[in-house]
Amino acid sequence: MKARNAMSMNEATPVAVDIRLMNMTSLLLFGVLTLMLLGATCWWAVRHPLFALSAISVQGDVRHNNAVTLRANVVPRLQGSFFTVDLIQAKTAFENVPWVRKALVRREFPNRLSVELEEHQPAAYWGNESDSRLLNQQGEVFSANFGELDNENLPHLSGPDTESIQVLRMYEILKPELQKVQLQIKGLELTARGSWRAELKSGAHLELGRGGSDEVMARVERMTLTLAQVAQRFGRQPQALEAADLRHVNGYALRLRGVSTLTSTTR
Repeated sequence: MKARNAMSMNEATPVAVDIRLMNMTSLLLFGVLTLMLLGATCWWAVRHPLFALSAISVQGDVRHNNAVTLRANVVPRLQGSFFTVDLIQAKTAFENVPWVRKALVRREFPNRLSVELEEHQPAAYWGNESDSRLLNQQGEVFSANFGELDNENLPHLSGPDTESIQVLRMYEILKPELQKVQLQIKGLELTARGSWRAELKSGAHLELGRGGSDEVMARVERMTLTLAQVAQRFGRQPQALEAADLRHVNGYALRLRGVSTLTSTTR
């Protein structure tokens, strides 16, 4: 009896193995067919005209760009369909358009791209007058057509491109301080040696010396606090200033219109 039971179990074992192999084979074939079906579906979707990019909707700041210029500059650089277009490449293409600072690109099913643009907001001219470059409000350098400026009365700033943010911030600090004595700053330069120079709208030039904003402001404040008194000694107003050198340790030197003597003063 025991021998018969053992024989039955031995006979059943190959049958169970065969069933498991058949099940595994079936699952494998089903998986392969599923992948093939998915691949065919994806290929169909990629190739189907329904998903070919046909329109781009633009939102945000488009003061200096319109659909015509964007289409001319961007569309030739886009490749692929709704599913395959490279959004990073599309973002770069939009940001290479003049005046565009940032672009956010999204897909819109089934065949559109949605783009939200942020344009540069010019704060100053940058570099040499022959350069067609500007500085935006974040201190970033960008190229643009000056003829498209809404406001041409921008200050002229210059210096190493890597220091553009610092130059803009220094200008923003100096402007209200000089206005206290009715002096209007026109331009500011950071030289290759790290020295600051300012030009006023009156044509006067100021040598501000080296250093960070705290050091430069200390020297400028020393001048603005005493300039009116010094100018009054010679019967002049602060607006008669033609040049000033603030690099002296305990004072500053200046030249007033109609006064040939170079005068230094201390607090």
